[in-house]
Amino acid sequence: MEEMEEELKCPVCGSFYREPILLPCSHNLCQACARNILVQTPESESPRSRRASGSGASDYDYLDLDKMSLYSEADSGYGSYGGFASAPTTPSQKSPNGVRVFPPAMPPPAAHLSPALAPVPRNSCITCPQCHRSLILDDRGLRGFPKNRVLEGVIDRYQQSKAAALKCQLCEKAPKEATVMCEQCDVFYCDPCRLRCHPPRGPLAKHRLVPPAQGRVSRRLSPRKVSTCTDHELENHSMYCVQCKMPVCYQCLEEGKHSNHEVKALGAMWKLHKSQLSQALNGLSDRAKEAKEFLVQLRNMVQQIQENSVEFEACLVAQCDALIDALNRRKAQLLARVNKEHEHKLKVVRDQISHCTVKLRQTTGLMEYCLEVIKENDPSGFLQISDALIRRVHLTEDQWGKGTLTPRMTTDFDLSLDNSPLLQSIHQLDFVQMKASPPVPATPILQLEECCTHNSSATLSWKQPPLSTVPAEGYILELDDGNGGQFREVYVGKETMCTVDGLHFNSTYNARIKAFNKAGVSQYSKTLVLQTPEVDIKKLLAVAWFAFDPGSAHSDIIFSNDNLTVTCSSYDDRVVLGKTGFSKGVHYWELTVDRYDNHPDPAFGVARIDVTKDVMLGKDDKAWAMYVDNNRSWFMHNNSHTNRTEGGIAKGATVGVLLDLNRKTLTFFINDEQQGPIAFENVDGLFFPAVSLNRNVQVTLHTGLPVPDFYSSRASIA
Repeated sequence: MEEMEEELKCPVCGSFYREPILLPCSHNLCQACARNILVQTPESESPRSRRASGSGASDYDYLDLDKMSLYSEADSGYGSYGGFASAPTTPSQKSPNGVRVFPPAMPPPAAHLSPALAPVPRNSCITCPQCHRSLILDDRGLRGFPKNRVLEGVIDRYQQSKAAALKCQLCEKAPKEATVMCEQCDVFYCDPCRLRCHPPRGPLAKHRLVPPAQGRVSRRLSPRKVSTCTDHELENHSMYCVQCKMPVCYQCLEEGKHSNHEVKALGAMWKLHKSQLSQALNGLSDRAKEAKEFLVQLRNMVQQIQENSVEFEACLVAQCDALIDALNRRKAQLLARVNKEHEHKLKVVRDQISHCTVKLRQTTGLMEYCLEVIKENDPSGFLQISDALIRRVHLTEDQWGKGTLTPRMTTDFDLSLDNSPLLQSIHQLDFVQMKASPPVPATPILQLEECCTHNSSATLSWKQPPLSTVPAEGYILELDDGNGGQFREVYVGKETMCTVDGLHFNSTYNARIKAFNKAGVSQYSKTLVLQTPEVDIKKLLAVAWFAFDPGSAHSDIIFSNDNLTVTCSSYDDRVVLGKTGFSKGVHYWELTVDRYDNHPDPAFGVARIDVTKDVMLGKDDKAWAMYVDNNRSWFMHNNSHTNRTEGGIAKGATVGVLLDLNRKTLTFFINDEQQGPIAFENVDGLFFPAVSLNRNVQVTLHTGLPVPDFYSSRASIA
């Protein structure tokens, strides 16, 4: 319960509340402290003077105005009084609880009168020390505020629960142990405060002083005061006004002060508000539980931080020691090289000294010998050896002149240690954020000059921004449905170019691209609008140009002529599709028979992308075809043969295929003549040109052709 103590102390005196009164702002004050902070307003600004002059608020507004100020200047240190042109402004001071309070603007009441009975000057107002809302007092003065009996009971129970000795309630700093209690003042005193504040003379001499323990017992045994009406002091509260949110007595109801207000029984509202407070406390209790768990987490974090700090410091010291050890090892290696160079230089110089010493000794001996020979007086004897001596002298002189007197080694060490990179690295040695998440790649840029559409295909190209430093692991290309619908992924991979097939003719597509790596996905690029080619409906001319598709063909199909000519390596029928699919418009293409041996049965028509490739076209439900030999033809779909028609093909023949998706029909031609009736009706969806053949047949595809004339005439009439 120690945490509750601040809730039980007056914001003005800093002690436990004594006879607390409840302000309309729901804050509490000791009754004596409330009197001390009263401020008197000028007569000209009083509510009565404003009503008398006919200005200001009405009587009803004034009653509301008396309850609560309209303003709160919590940051200014001054109180303002709602509804008045000006108000007394008194600099605020600090209470023992750290709350701003206003100093008394009038003399304190007489000592022989209780705070509740002392007269209150006219035009008084009070400012709440906590929320700084200002209130105008009416004729009842402080008696107009209800007594907070609940707070008194809580304080009594709290003080009774404390095992420590009773403290003086008037000590300003460290409260001393109380020695007496005044039953009339209901205050505990220490000896100095008793002599200063409760002298044994005058009216206070009749007060009864008892020991603190006895005073505590008398407090505990004193009957609980019953809350009475502030307007009718002899009446107890019996009802509760829901609109005014206050208890009332039956006399208040009879006087009509709460007419047209919802009034309920006091006991029922007491239970209801207790239930509401309990429910509110449940939520607050959950928050408090979470706060306690959070504090435990924070305390664990403190311990973990300390442990991690010790571990990290040890790791840092180990790393630095490893660097120092490596530097010492390198230092020893470099010193060894210096010592080796030092020994080499000394050896060379010492060898030269030894050589020169021997040579000089020989030269000196020759010189002394020649001088002795010169001293001889025998000419014939001198001439016998003079030539040889002269040659020896010249030879010796020549030996000294061939760099013999030049040092073979310099005294300087031709070694220079370049430590600047290492010093720079040491200065740059710093921590790196090991756990920082890597950045996502930059948004790709669509290369508009390389993006294009061709027939029912679209080619898109993109690249990373020039200054991008974050690599992308792949790209995601998205395309809508051509009607402004949702985007769908059409490519995921590392390439920066993609061709999308199977688009609708005369449609507008929106494309966008984004990059990704392990860190995440980039933003989308700007949306690129693509327009597929149109079909001239008036001329019924399809502008689609396409070739056979090696990617989807059977492996036995052989391609040539830029994939416009196909044959087969097998005697069995194999299927090959065109590279472009159609879902709208009128399209016509032809195939010329380049080779036709042994009367095979090639088939021509359209198919779905997933048609079976190792049987004749039309054997499954994914193809609509006409197969033909040298004499007759049949239409086939889902292995159903219909409409046998005379007339076949040979080398050089031309087979035409007309796909009218406006009318949903498929028609065949041989040598510019329609072969049989309309082959298939109600064809709808995406279709690819298709052919099945074996090794005895070779055909060449021709696209972008006008439809036959008679069909054009029929279409214009229709």
